[in-house]
Parts: sequence; C-alpha cells; structure tokens
Amino acid sequence: MRSASEGVQPTLLGVLEVEEWRRCAHQMVDFIADYYRDIARFPVRSQVEPGYLAPLLPNEAPENPETLDDVLADVQTKILPGITHWQSPSFFAYYPSNASTAGYLGEMLSGGLSIVGFSWISSPAATELETIVLDWLGKLLRLPKQFLTCEGGTGVIQGTASEAVCVVLLAARQRSKAAQIAGVAANLRVIPTDSSTSFALSPSALRKALAEDTANGYMPFFLCGTLGTTSSAAVDPLSELGNIAQEHGMWFHVDAAYAGNACICPEFRHYLDGVEWADSYCMNPHKWLLTNFDCSTLWVKHPKSLMDALSTRPEVLRNKATDANAVVDLKDLQIPLGRRFRSLKLWFVMRLYGASGLRNYIRSHVSAAQHFESLVKTSDRFEMVAPRSFSLVCFRLKPREVDTESGNILNATLLEAINSRGECFLTHTILDGAYTLRLAVSSSRTELQHVMDAWAVINQEADRLLSTS
Repeated sequence: MRSASEGVQPTLLGVLEVEEWRRCAHQMVDFIADYYRDIARFPVRSQVEPGYLAPLLPNEAPENPETLDDVLADVQTKILPGITHWQSPSFFAYYPSNASTAGYLGEMLSGGLSIVGFSWISSPAATELETIVLDWLGKLLRLPKQFLTCEGGTGVIQGTASEAVCVVLLAARQRSKAAQIAGVAANLRVIPTDSSTSFALSPSALRKALAEDTANGYMPFFLCGTLGTTSSAAVDPLSELGNIAQEHGMWFHVDAAYAGNACICPEFRHYLDGVEWADSYCMNPHKWLLTNFDCSTLWVKHPKSLMDALSTRPEVLRNKATDANAVVDLKDLQIPLGRRFRSLKLWFVMRLYGASGLRNYIRSHVSAAQHFESLVKTSDRFEMVAPRSFSLVCFRLKPREVDTESGNILNATLLEAINSRGECFLTHTILDGAYTLRLAVSSSRTELQHVMDAWAVINQEADRLLSTS
C-alpha cells in the first residue's frame, strides 16, 4: 500500500466532492460488475480457517488517507477469499439472501439520499412510499383487507423476520398487560412436530399444551404459526391454529419469511388460507423476491397495538403532523429509532420486474426443485426425508444399516465432502432424528443447469464415500 504522502493527496470522500465521488462510484460499480461476472470462479463456501484475516491487515487504522485503488485491491485479495458467496448460482444453503439489479439500484438511491426516516416529518416520502408499496404487495398476496391501510391496518418494513416477531410479541404482551404478564423468555413453549404431520404444528398437540399451561396458572397470549419452516419448509394449518388462538384470546402471528413470497402466484395462494385469523403477517422479500437484504415486510391489523408498545415521543421529535395524529411515524412500529429509506429497493423491484416477472422467477425455482426431487426419488441410494415444499428438497444418502447414528455420520461426512469442493454449498437439518441434507433452489442466478451440476457433485462424493466405507 502507498500512503498519501507518497503521491497526490487524495480527495477525502467524506466531504462528498461530487466529481470525485462520481469517479469512485463508477469504479465501485465496475468492481461489483466484475465480481458477478467472475462469481462462478470462487469456492461457494469460503475455504479460509478461523482467524485468517488478522495477520493480513495492519494492527491499527491508517493515519493518512489511502486511495480507493488500495482499498479495492485488499478487497480482492483479502476479503473475497473470506466471503461465502450467497449470490453464487450454486448457493443452495440455508434460505437465500436474494439480490437483483433492480434491488441494487434502489439500494444505491437509498444510500445516496441518506435520510433517516424515523418520523413522517423527517422525510414524508419515506413513510408514504413504504405504506403504498406494502399495500401493493399485500394486494398481490391477496391478504385480508384488514391488513391494508384502507381498512385501518398497516405495513412496515423490518430488518428480519426475527425482528418482526419481537415487535409483535411486544405488542401482544402490551395488549395482555391487564393479565399482569411480566415476561415471556422463561415461559416460551416449543411444541414438538413429527413426520406424520410433515413437521407442521399439530392442532391437537397445541390444544394439549394450552390445556396443561392454563391448568398450571399460565395465561397464553401469543401464538406463532409458520408458512415454510426453516428446516423443511413445512406449512402449519393456519385456519385451525387461528381458531384456537381466538378461543384463547391469543395474538396470532404468521411467519412466512421464505415461502410467503411464493403466494404471489395463484397456485400457491391456498397455503395462506387461514391468514384471515392472524393479527400480524410477516414475509421476507429479501429471501425470495429479488430484493436485497434487509427487507422483512410486516403487516398488522391493529397498528395501535404496536404503537402502544413501541411509541416514543421525546420533545425534540414533536411536530405538528404527529401531534395532530395526521400521520404514522415509522419509529413507532419498530424497535430502533432510526431507519433508512427502506422501501425504495422494494419499489424498484416491483416496478422493474412487474408482478408477472416476479411470479415467473418463483416458478422457475420451484420447477428446478421439482426436477431435483425427481432425481432423488428415482435414485437407488438417496431418499427423501420430508415432502418437497416450494423450492426446498430435504434428502439423505440411505444408510447401509438401520442404526440412526451410523446414518447420521454417513450424511454429515457426505455434506462436508460436498461443501469442501467449493463447487456448491448445501446445509443440513435434523428431522425425526435423521441428519438431513437441504438443497434450497432460490438464489437469483440459479438455473436448472446449476442444480444438475450440484447433483453430479453429490453423486461423485457419494461414490467416493461408499467405496471407502
């Protein structure tokens, strides 16, 4: 690296000298474009060892400014080797973090405007566009009208689905304070599932747990149903769960972080049947709707419940519009005070792709997953562990023995061998005690050929493993 004293003093970008910024921004776009052009050359899962980075970087921050060329050179040689490439077409792990040209453009504009939209008055367009775009998306999903602003509901973008659950949990507790509920961490009830229900929540098991809890003096106040669980993309029976929640006066939240996106397609909308019972509904366009992370959309029927739990009105933030209750301040619908202009990238995506383009995108991934499922089912050595749901396939290498432990070791060894090659990246879960490989087809650059290439790698490593065991 060269210091500023060795050449012309570089412009300090922090002062935002426009022409220098323009040049550097073009350089950054070129760097990112080259990254995507070459992304298939990188190992999908980073191959570095823990602690790799510290020896490669100085112990202290530089005293003098450096050039962008210097910084990008270090990104290329030191940072990229430590990146697991989530946007690789051969990334099949977890659930994805989607990205698209449209999403990047919206993200760039959001960063460029650099506003803090905690209240309406702080940037009216940030609040109003978010309301409009979430109404657009809610209508694509055919959510009940009570979730839309025209019927008194509202939508707000959170960072993640976990954050959304926390927000509505606080609202549910606030609504139930008359029952003197003091806390929830020690009283969280996780109800086991099994393969007989495709790993969905059983209404009978829920009723049993509720009966036990109420008999022991507890007052249940919050129920979370899931559309597309993390492990197996299972879908809970929302109608039955909603009825039970209403019987007990519980807040019913539906977490549809991954699979909810598919419900913009008419053929998947039936999975949302029963959402009319819900008090809140959340899904993540950053998972499967081409919108760059982070973008978790949350709808609530009664926004006042969130405001009662989360609202803060220090004197410095008071203004005429807020005091007159003429507007909603987004800070009152989230845990943090500050927020970026989050809705821009979702707005860009919905406009530049259109509803038809987004539906086709979802369908292409489901079709590729169906093909992978057929390969597993027709194989004499692999088996499905759970029914394919949406674009997630849960499978494993059949163990040679009935012993569960030996089968788990076999599949754990297989998964590490696959991922160590760097040509694709899968993750695992445990279903009914069985170590299960998960292949999620939902990266924005994935096509059928990448799925076929992954199947070839999986079989090659299975051949090697079986021949030596």
